[in-house]
This record gives sequence, structure tokens and C-alpha cells, in this order.
Amino acid sequence: MFLVYEYMEKGSLFCALTFDVEASEIGWTQRVNIVEAIAHALSYLHHDHTPPIVHRDISSNNILLNSQLEAFVADFGIDRLLHPVSSNQTVIAGTYGYIAPELAYTMVVTEKCDVYSFGVVALEIIMGRHPGDLLSSFTKPSSESIMITNVLDPRLPPPTNPIVAGSIVLVATMAFSCVQPEPKSRPTMRRLSQEFLSRRKALAAPLRTVSLLQLWNWKMDSGQPSNQVISAPV
Repeated sequence: MFLVYEYMEKGSLFCALTFDVEASEIGWTQRVNIVEAIAHALSYLHHDHTPPIVHRDISSNNILLNSQLEAFVADFGIDRLLHPVSSNQTVIAGTYGYIAPELAYTMVVTEKCDVYSFGVVALEIIMGRHPGDLLSSFTKPSSESIMITNVLDPRLPPPTNPIVAGSIVLVATMAFSCVQPEPKSRPTMRRLSQEFLSRRKALAAPLRTVSLLQLWNWKMDSGQPSNQVISAPV
């Protein structure tokens, strides 16, 4: 018996973001496309497969890139099939820094565990590094002064195209909604996938004026982006 794999020329997303030369070759549009590809893949696993599949180890190490910088979800070594008649209890598994916090006390795996991991990876893609320090900063008053331009990957020039800037804001708002502490507050991967299928919207305000706390609160409070920042589709 043989396992046949498609060769991924660019290796893992983690390596691509770690090394400066490789990271500088992945522009903002390509980074948004990578996030979109991951969202579509997880939406398929959660909502278009019966029974649903939970990957359980979504991390930048398990996202592979081909020569065209197209992203693929890889390594299903610890995935689980979700059965409605089962408790779906499990042991904690996955990569530290990407594991949903509720697994530590519930020991029950759900699709929302993958959603949390997706949010961490999405932030990592636009920041160029793991967002651990950023996520913890939202417990401090100073978080209100953190602007999105302060955390974007400095190896790329800030996006000036309003459509690209709007896409970056969309990715950030999605990511923050995914890393909510309460699993019920996180969106489904189907909803996130559908967001990407809608027409891209331009950023109405300068990107430098958008704070991370605004993006966090928009998703927590209303579940919708602010009309003051996102304009009509173009």
C-alpha cells in the first residue's frame, strides 16, 4: 500500500512566515487568499461532510503552500469524526498556542475548537508572527490605543489599496470573532466561508485610524462590521 501526496513546493505556512525573504514574497492579497482557502476547507470538513470532521490541529505548521502560494490544510493525524449520539470526549491534542481554551475544562471536542484555531492562524498570517501577546493585551486598558497598522507584518508595506485594506480589516474582524473565549460566541466556518464569497468592500477610513479594540468590539457586540469603516461593495 502507498500514500500518494501532492508536493507542496513552498512548504509550510509557518516556515514561509518565519523567514524574511519568503515572507516578503507573500503580499497582502495573497495572505487574504490563504485565509480564505483555509476557511473554505474547514467549512467543507464541518458542514459538507457526514459526519462532520474536526481537524483538531489547525496551525501554521499544518497549512501547506504550493508554488502558486495556494493554501491546503494538511496533517489529519488527530482528526475526529463527530457523531451526534456520542459525547465526543477526547484528550487534549493539538499544537500549543492554537488549542481552544475550553478543551482544558470540558474535554469535549466540537467544530468551535477548529474555529478558534483558525482565528489564531488568521491573525498570524496578517501579523507575520503568532498573536499570543496581542490576544492577552485585550485584558489591559492600553489595548484601545493599538492600531491595526501597528501589528501588521512590518516586512510588507502597509496596504494602500482600499479594497486590499478592507480585506485586511475583514480578516481581522473574523479572526477576533473566532478567538472569543465563549465557544457559542464564535461564528461557524460556513458563515466565515460565505463572507469571503461576498463581494469585497473598500475601506472608507484610513487604515491607520482603525484600532484593534474597534474590530474586537464590532464582532462581540453586533456581529457586523462598522459602516463607518467599511463602505459599499465595489
